[in-house]
Amino acid sequence: MARKKNTVDLDVSRGIAPGLVAKTKKRLVVASGGSHPALSADVATQLGTELVPTEHRTFASGEILTRFEVSIRGCDFFLVQSFGPPVNEWLMETLIMLDAAKRASAKRITVVAPYYPYSRQDKKGRGREPISARLVADLFKTAGADRVMSVDLHAAQIQGFFDGPVDHLFAKPVLLEHFERTLSPEDREKLTVVSPDTGRVRVADTWSDSLGAPLAIIHKRRDPNVANQVTVNEIVGDVRGRVCLLVDDMIDTGGTIVKAAQALKNNGAERVIVAATHAVFSHPAVERLQDAAIDEVVVTDTIPLGDDKRFPGLTILPIAPLLARAIKEVFEDGSVTSMFDGAA
Repeated sequence: MARKKNTVDLDVSRGIAPGLVAKTKKRLVVASGGSHPALSADVATQLGTELVPTEHRTFASGEILTRFEVSIRGCDFFLVQSFGPPVNEWLMETLIMLDAAKRASAKRITVVAPYYPYSRQDKKGRGREPISARLVADLFKTAGADRVMSVDLHAAQIQGFFDGPVDHLFAKPVLLEHFERTLSPEDREKLTVVSPDTGRVRVADTWSDSLGAPLAIIHKRRDPNVANQVTVNEIVGDVRGRVCLLVDDMIDTGGTIVKAAQALKNNGAERVIVAATHAVFSHPAVERLQDAAIDEVVVTDTIPLGDDKRFPGLTILPIAPLLARAIKEVFEDGSVTSMFDGAA
């Protein structure tokens, strides 16, 4: 069967430049970095596709090489890479993969970073400090990214650091569905949503509205000269006899969450449940989160958790369905905002 030739449009009279007319269809492809291949595979499965075959190599010198084993020319390219430890290695690999995709002529390149690296360095706390979250955004752009997608950024202003579209997703629907399904009617009656610090009050307030529960706030003080050291000063709100749901965007060493849980129990809380999006779980978080003051910990799998970081009382919820739906909306020129009732 003869192949149909492209036609040449010479209708200059209508202001149309002469050229070939091609019926090219958009093609969505998903590639995975080395940080969380299981999540990337789950995202691809949710989308009904497979991951792009990719060669990952680390030379004896420590240098990284990645190569896509099939053509991605003209594709809508989504690179899924989370940034758990070792974060700097995954960041460098991401930049190399972005450069490879750009040089392979991908039409549009999106970094899907469920956990955005260096997100806590979003402003200068003291003189002569870097704003590393902005630097990461600049690196993504320079390497070839056209768009960034992330979940529960530590600070919303990070969206403005990237010179291009940023899709800020929220894990709240995933976590909320879990608690609506697992909390008993008795627990719902006694439920109080707790913000672990004043910086998370706005997020905790939306949880309070969604669950129809009162809000309590913990006031903490952090020494800017000492990392991961927190002092709880006071609790605003009544927690005596209540089931307290502590909500935060991430758990790193667990110091903030444990001090908050202990303060709640000391003030008469009946149970303390912790909900967080990103389980960084740096040492000694696993040990701290098994403290008697904490009854349950619920997180998502934006960051891979090995067996050494799992413990009784920990529940891990899948984030892949949320990411896949957002990727589909972007690819089909739909609305990511509609996924979150206009909040994204």
